[in-house]
Amino acid sequence: MNLFFEESGDFKVGSMMSQAGEAYQVEMASGKRTKVKIKDVLLQYEKPSPTDLMEQAKAVAADIDLDFLWEVAGEEEFGFAELGAEYFGHAPLPAEAAGLILSLHSAPIYFYKKGRGRYKAAPEQSLRAAQAGIEKKKQQALVQAEYVEELKANKLPASMQNIVMQLLFKPDKNSIEYKALEAACNELHTNPQRLMLAAGGIASPKALHMAKFLFENFPRGAGFPDVPVPVPPTNLPLADVQAFSIDDVTTTEIDDAFSVTKLDDGNVRIGIHIAAPGLGIQPDDAVDKMARARMSTVYMPGDKITMLPDAIVEAFTLAEGKTCPALSLYATLNPADWSVIATETRAEMVPIANNLRHNDLDDLVNEETLASGEGDYPHKESLGLIWKWAQVLEAARMVKREGFGLKPEQNNRVDFNFYVEDDVVTVSRRKRGAPLDKIVAELMIFANSTWGKLMHDHGVPGIYRSQGQGVGGWAAKMQVRMLTHAAPHQGLGVDQYAWSTSPLRRYTDLVNQWQILACAEHGVTAPLVAHFKHKDANLFAIVSQFDAAYAAYGDHQSNMERYWCLRWLGQQDARQVEAVVLKDEVLRLVDIPLIIRLPGMPQVARGAQVKLDILRWDEVDLTIEARILEIPATDTVAADAELDYEDEEAPEEAVDAPEVAVEAAAEAPAAE
Repeated sequence: MNLFFEESGDFKVGSMMSQAGEAYQVEMASGKRTKVKIKDVLLQYEKPSPTDLMEQAKAVAADIDLDFLWEVAGEEEFGFAELGAEYFGHAPLPAEAAGLILSLHSAPIYFYKKGRGRYKAAPEQSLRAAQAGIEKKKQQALVQAEYVEELKANKLPASMQNIVMQLLFKPDKNSIEYKALEAACNELHTNPQRLMLAAGGIASPKALHMAKFLFENFPRGAGFPDVPVPVPPTNLPLADVQAFSIDDVTTTEIDDAFSVTKLDDGNVRIGIHIAAPGLGIQPDDAVDKMARARMSTVYMPGDKITMLPDAIVEAFTLAEGKTCPALSLYATLNPADWSVIATETRAEMVPIANNLRHNDLDDLVNEETLASGEGDYPHKESLGLIWKWAQVLEAARMVKREGFGLKPEQNNRVDFNFYVEDDVVTVSRRKRGAPLDKIVAELMIFANSTWGKLMHDHGVPGIYRSQGQGVGGWAAKMQVRMLTHAAPHQGLGVDQYAWSTSPLRRYTDLVNQWQILACAEHGVTAPLVAHFKHKDANLFAIVSQFDAAYAAYGDHQSNMERYWCLRWLGQQDARQVEAVVLKDEVLRLVDIPLIIRLPGMPQVARGAQVKLDILRWDEVDLTIEARILEIPATDTVAADAELDYEDEEAPEEAVDAPEVAVEAAAEAPAAE
């Protein structure tokens, strides 16, 4: 006796050896023996042999007309033998019955399975819908195949031209476009980014990096809505100063300026003047909502995405020759020891005499010329006085920093400025701690610390940056936290630090400016009128949102700087370059801030300068391969070696751009 039975959704044949209770012992054609439950047996027959039956059944199933079979089946549930008699016109032979079962089982859109050997014909509407779906899939498969061939020929299909970003960064994996892209990548052994570059979907690796950032952070585009330009109050007093700013030549958002006034009693009053968009922008107005959505200006070599539209920046930037609304902090100083006698904060109109540029002054203003009085440059006397105070401020911070148990700041780092014109990059080195840098950095730290104390003393919350060993070890690695109350910034050596000096570029500074204005204008009643109150949920939300946005912007800036470093290698045709060992297997090129990791490199002292052979680099995934060509016989330490480099730890502050590198560098102490 032979059996045709179902096992695990498949149909098999074999010869029955014996029966034990509710199961048969069956020998398969392969010789293997198995147990088959009686309920799973569909046919018992003598001839043909199991192997022949399966071959004949498959031939019968191939000849069955499913549409005719469906019509014959009717609407009621049926067994396969009943339908076989109707279809074949006689009681089906074993091969016919088995073939019919195979056909019914393989056509789920025609017949619904109701049990062992029992089926029911699908309703006509359901069948036609399923057939239409199958036909649609066939057509889609043909279209998909055409797309694959086009992509393999480096041609972008028309249907993909408007969805390139979605396909690369947030694809619908069920779409035929994505399936075609994936299939083409598999056949070409590449990835979607490279294939899109080859097919013209993305113009260049630079465009790819920008497109990814914009897609993730500016999904509606980087343009601004049409909003009115805020107008500051017209009744502000006029400051009796001639202020000047110090910035990079590329700076357009000029947030800060300085002034020096010699008083009749021999003291000196130094003014720190900060652009005051907070006098025109009101909390929760259209401009505020727009700025809050961005949180910060995004910087990258050769470009930036500003927090505020150009028209609003122009209305409040401290531009040369204009009298601008500003929030001023005046420090009255005793020039004998440069101690602070008093400070005053007020909103006023400040005449801006000059916008000084690093590019014009760096060669003229240095420690030697400031000490000797040599050289001829604008505001020479004022810069000399501010320089003396800046040194005192720095020394006091270092004492405070050491009081927190930290080592002195390292001034052996090198900062780099990027300039891009017509897709050609120039990278210039700047030794950290140059006088002009230190002047700006120290006065900004003084202002941020002083205004942080002002808010704290008046009982007004603000947004502070804190760094230190906190309770419970939250800052075991000297990481920075943003808080809404005053707390020490041990790395900077100050008791509190509230970002307040860049309100055109950072939303946190704009928020703090509103709070500072409330303190300056209303004194002890400031907590009643300040926009943000203690434990304000909205203020906490701003801190969280800013942290996330600022981290994403910093990552993008780092990626673009790395991209331009690789472009620089190509433009310079640099194959053999000098590098400084930062730590273990981590090196930085001498001429550009390109970090290279060389796993397995020989043990070389930190700060040693070595020669590298650049093998290859990739502007898409921003990788580089190199090997060491030459190690000095003695461990000569480069003069600008960053001996405090900590692998896997980001600097305390990201450098925003050339115009803010000075302040950021000052807030980036050596890792402990």
